[in-house]
Amino acid sequence: MKIKRMFAAVSAVMVASAALSGCTGNAAGNADGSLTLYTYEEAGAAALLEQQLENFTEETGIEVDVNNVPGTGAAVYPGKLRTALAGGKGPDVWRIWGGSLGQPFASDGLALDLKDYWDEYQWDELFPQSAKDAMSVDGATYGIPVVSNRIVAWYSKSAFEEAGIAEEPSTYEELVAANEKLVAAGIVPFGTGGELGWHVMRLFEYLLEKNAGPELHDQLLAGTADWDAPQVVQAFAELKEWSDQGWLPEGVMGLDPSQEEAGFTQGKYAYTIAGGWGDTEYVQRASDPSDYGVFALPTDQDPIRQSGWVEGYMINGASPNKDNAAKLLDWLAQPETLKALGVGNTPVVGAEPDAAQYPLSAEVAEIAATSPFYTIQDQAFPAELSNSYFEVQSQVIQGQLSPEDAAEKLQQLVPAGLQQ
Repeated sequence: MKIKRMFAAVSAVMVASAALSGCTGNAAGNADGSLTLYTYEEAGAAALLEQQLENFTEETGIEVDVNNVPGTGAAVYPGKLRTALAGGKGPDVWRIWGGSLGQPFASDGLALDLKDYWDEYQWDELFPQSAKDAMSVDGATYGIPVVSNRIVAWYSKSAFEEAGIAEEPSTYEELVAANEKLVAAGIVPFGTGGELGWHVMRLFEYLLEKNAGPELHDQLLAGTADWDAPQVVQAFAELKEWSDQGWLPEGVMGLDPSQEEAGFTQGKYAYTIAGGWGDTEYVQRASDPSDYGVFALPTDQDPIRQSGWVEGYMINGASPNKDNAAKLLDWLAQPETLKALGVGNTPVVGAEPDAAQYPLSAEVAEIAATSPFYTIQDQAFPAELSNSYFEVQSQVIQGQLSPEDAAEKLQQLVPAGLQQ
């Protein structure tokens, strides 16, 4: 097996560029039937994936060359992947988010319509229709959705106890009070980093959901409501408050989120907001996994929604190894594979997390199963618009834009960006 693990030793952007624009993985050149897979696994998950791919090779004889680019996020990875594919040097298979991030690969003919393979492997028995729809464009399905994420709060029980917080916050007022108690106890509440924009975005979109409510929030994401509305202004004002009150790390906009997110298990912060990987990547690797818990971010809205999205795999429409690629997708979609990978945030029937082994994953899965979600904003928007959006939220935190000016600027950016 040929495994190329390209973990970030320099900046994420430099790694992404090196990995995705100039390495092996020419789909037209794999005449021996081997496959190239692009993905973005963090270290723990990458090691598990490597083991499963070795099992796949042993069973099928198909080798898989993996180019792994962790930490780049939705702001960088899709663009570099698209460049590689358009230049004829893309992979046979790639991992990708759903929504507006995955849609261009289907619309521009880069990804293969999987209908025949969907029928051959009977994937309708594995995936619920809602997950399948999230990887479909104009009625055709271009991917298998092996991950369904919800953004929730992951916290240190000992940090909450030290600050005198007796219960998980169930209202925004209680969350603010918890932040104040944590700061008074000398603990930075929320572990996040502003590099590339997407992690701080999770906070802002939560504040927007809290202030705008589900109906207006969805209209804003669709470009059918005005972004200079009072609810948007209030969300930006609260974002600035989180920074000014010390509820975020000092110098947050210069911090790498892939490093800071784990800080709640390292004594740096009380909590973070993340998806189901918080269990396998952070909690299970901590010295005392029982010290941690999760809770849904309180929005004071009905229904309570979380930010969410799906992730899955697509096949290169130009690959000479489509059948082998489909075998790999089927392998990755099987419940036993997903369990071995520690994927607790999956919609696959039969792959639900074991509550005895992964109690917090099971709790997040229950939250996901019993409440709706809104599309995470870096999937709701095209990449170019997301980058402009990230810049606006950064300028608010750094005091370069007032909340009113930020809302007005988004009113200029979002409708135009959605029309492109």
